[in-house]
Amino acid sequence: MKADRLLSILLLLQTRGRVPAHELADRLEVSVRTIYRDVEALSASGVPVYAERGRHGGIELLAGFRTDVTGLTADESRALFILAAQGAHAALGLDAALGSALRKVMAALPAPYRPAAEVTSRRILVDATRWKGGPQPAVDLDVLQDAVFADRRLRLRYRHSGAKDPSTYTVDPYGLVSKAGVWYLVADRRARPRLFRADRVHSATLLPDPVKRRPGVELADAWEELRRQVEERPGGLDVTVRVRRSRLDMFVRLNASSLARLPDDDGEKEWVTVHLSYGVVGEARQLLQFADALEVVSPPEVRAEVAAAAASVTELYQRVSGSSE
Repeated sequence: MKADRLLSILLLLQTRGRVPAHELADRLEVSVRTIYRDVEALSASGVPVYAERGRHGGIELLAGFRTDVTGLTADESRALFILAAQGAHAALGLDAALGSALRKVMAALPAPYRPAAEVTSRRILVDATRWKGGPQPAVDLDVLQDAVFADRRLRLRYRHSGAKDPSTYTVDPYGLVSKAGVWYLVADRRARPRLFRADRVHSATLLPDPVKRRPGVELADAWEELRRQVEERPGGLDVTVRVRRSRLDMFVRLNASSLARLPDDDGEKEWVTVHLSYGVVGEARQLLQFADALEVVSPPEVRAEVAAAAASVTELYQRVSGSSE
């Protein structure tokens, strides 16, 4: 553990330059006293490292000192070759850079680790897209990337779901997030976090103004706040249904986001009771896809809504059949 910690300190100093002792202690989850002891150990082993105390002090390597050691363990080297779907890198224009980087990492690995890393890259694949997600529209991330890395404001022409015409927003971007194969821009609008699907951005204009983010808020913080808003949105309408056991697995997979809790399945009865939560009554119409394999038990208004939708479908096909005779 100490050897790993010493190597971590060395690589952090090489990357960051001067780093306060308390910051190193926080990142490595040890005490400041332990950090100073580690610095003494590095110095004793010939690494030109020194510490300056005081308000603006810190720990630093002698100017010009570099080490080519990677410090990768066998598991760490394998982990680097288990990467997300290439589509994410392609969307950012980084496919070629990724391949080049991996070749360099492979060359830098200790010889005994190379075969395992190469096998891992051929045996493990991470595909971030969902099954039957349908074709994804082309997404131009160039301007969004420019704004993110240049810390500039953006003017977006953005079309919301169900809207005919796009709206115009001036936003302060935090960064880009790829979620299940879909790219999102995370940004503040009037100091409040907003989420914009990249494939709904009609146009994006880089503004000369510097970005105005909330103090102390990073991309991960803003994303977590928005993610909770989406996933923890209150349903407000409790619905109870009965589902045939033969369709239960499919039903749970397709309605995972609406489940109030996992169904109590004793493995014996033909029908299994499932509890759902919807925002509005109309959302229950999606239950029609299970036809006679599902029955709405309560509340009455949802039962009536699904019955009315089923009657409308029946009427439509009767009318179409009658007109074709």
